[in-house]
Amino acid sequence: MIKLALTHSGYEVGTASDGAEGLEMFGDGSAWDLVLLDQRMPGLTGIDVLREIFKRNPESKLILITAFGTIDSALEAIQAGASDFLRKPFTADTLRTAVKSALERPEGGMQSFPVGMVCREFTHANINGFTFELEKEDYDEGSGDIVCIFQVSKADAPAERVRVLLPAYVMELVMAYSDTEEMPCGARFWQALTEEALANYLWQNAELPDNNVLRIEDLSSSLQHWVDSVLTVPLIEEHAV
Repeated sequence: MIKLALTHSGYEVGTASDGAEGLEMFGDGSAWDLVLLDQRMPGLTGIDVLREIFKRNPESKLILITAFGTIDSALEAIQAGASDFLRKPFTADTLRTAVKSALERPEGGMQSFPVGMVCREFTHANINGFTFELEKEDYDEGSGDIVCIFQVSKADAPAERVRVLLPAYVMELVMAYSDTEEMPCGARFWQALTEEALANYLWQNAELPDNNVLRIEDLSSSLQHWVDSVLTVPLIEEHAV
């Protein structure tokens, strides 16, 4: 079905039944502009194949097709070289958008970003064809709420501004859940939480929120898992190497 959808859009598509066959077809990667790779396959796993592809050709462009949604799984894929993700199940339009975005991404992709800061790595990922960058943060001194404004891009469409609201009561829930009065990295932690919430929304829905506004209503199970993960992985600021 993926081949039919992409062929109909004018792409030339080759298919492989498993990782071993795929690597044989891939060769040194010079004949291919993009690889679509399932995370779970018979024999070699998607991560194993991904590592071998980037070992052979570090400039390869690759979309990892998966149903994962946890920060630790995302980190494993990112550390292996992935920078583009497509969530199953997906529509033909979402597939075409993800392919177009991946092909237009400059060579090197995620390789040019440090892996040290887990949450920021996922922000730079291409999620269902979307990428986004934090534009600015506003703090309401009266309510204590934080509003982060992001520039969200999709393929060659104009970027749109999306507001993510983090209410003060949700921050209190996070601190109570973490049993601490001060989160690591201070304000950067709360920015990262809004990034994670936006990434999760794009991951689950493959579209922008209504009226380009996303309100974090509570400490969901996915955000709890994210908090658990980042509290056990050091979050470091970018630094020169």
